[in-house]
Order: sequence, then C-alpha cells, then structure tokens
Amino acid sequence: ERRFLQGFMIRRTQIVLLVFGALWASLLLSAGKTAPELDVPGITDAPPGGDFALQTSKGPFRLKDYRGKVVLLYFGYTKCPDVCPTSLSYMAQAFNELNDDELKKVVGVFVSVDPKRDTFELLDEYVDYFHPNFIGVTGKPEEIAKAAKLYGAQYYEVELKDSAFGYAVNHSAATYLIAPDGELRFIFPHGTSPEVISEAIRYVLEGK
Repeated sequence: ERRFLQGFMIRRTQIVLLVFGALWASLLLSAGKTAPELDVPGITDAPPGGDFALQTSKGPFRLKDYRGKVVLLYFGYTKCPDVCPTSLSYMAQAFNELNDDELKKVVGVFVSVDPKRDTFELLDEYVDYFHPNFIGVTGKPEEIAKAAKLYGAQYYEVELKDSAFGYAVNHSAATYLIAPDGELRFIFPHGTSPEVISEAIRYVLEGK
C-alpha cells in the first residue's frame, strides 16, 4: 500500500480525528484573536460524515447526488481574508494536477457558513474564480449547522467594531475528502499541500 507524503492523512478505518488541536490552531482569526484566546470546544472523536442537503443558485444540492465522484468539502465564507482563499487555491492546484478523466470524477464543494451575506450570485462568482469544478452552496442557518456537525466543522461570528463588515466568522479550516461511495476518507488540516491532496484523490479513485 502506498505511503502518503504526510502522516496526518488517515484511512477512514483509522480515523481517530487526527490533530484537531492543530485544526483549531488554524482557525480563521479574522477578529485578531490568537489561538489560545479562543474558547473552543474539544473534539475527541471522529466525525461520522454523511449526506446533507443545502441550496445552490441552480436549485437543491444533495451530497448523495454526487455518488461516483470524489468530493472535496470545505466550510468557510466569501469575505474570509486569507484562510479560505488559501485552502481553495490549494484545492484548485490539486485539481489541476489531475488528468482529464480524473477531473471528471472530482468536485469541490464550498459551504458558506455566512448565509446572511453570501448570496448565491456572490458564491458562484467566488468559487468560479478558483476552479470550474467548484460548487458554492449555502442554506438556512439550521441546515448549515446540521451539515457542519456531521463533519466536525465549527464556526461562530465575532463582532468587528469600527468595521464596515460588522462581523467576521471564525471557523475551522479542514478540507474533507469524501469517497465515491459517500464515505468520509480523509481530513486535511489547513495548509496541506496540493500534491498531497491530489495523491489522496488518485488513491481513492483507484478504489483503495
């Protein structure tokens, strides 16, 4: 069995939820807080993953409709100053390393956790900037919370005084790889290289 370039990529059968401390250390700190100042609940078990339903500009989004494809899932928001753009850029670079046949079997899903500001038009414009295989989705707050809970993603608003934005959204910054059978197979901490992500995609596409 091939060894990956990074030890934090784990098979679902071993998914003890890697270094969630590291994931929280890479929280989006838009409000200027440092990691030790954040009041972050502990995560001690692996997220189950699973299907969820949200909305796109073209209608309903159901994760189960993407059976047969590898899905790269990310939770963030369009006004994120640096963490989201970096993560989506790395994901796009990973997609660009795939051949045409592989690319037909992969989709990136960006779930906005800021439905008050992220309209469908804005989401489409945002994800299209990174890669044509990306889809922007959002929904009602309770629908987003349900989807996030399945994957252990967490987020909360932070007031920004004297800012036109009004608030930022601190959020965990993991990328989740879901296999064609719908199973959560890998969790990548923020900053995982495109090469590692593309290797994991190929690994899953080969049926491993």
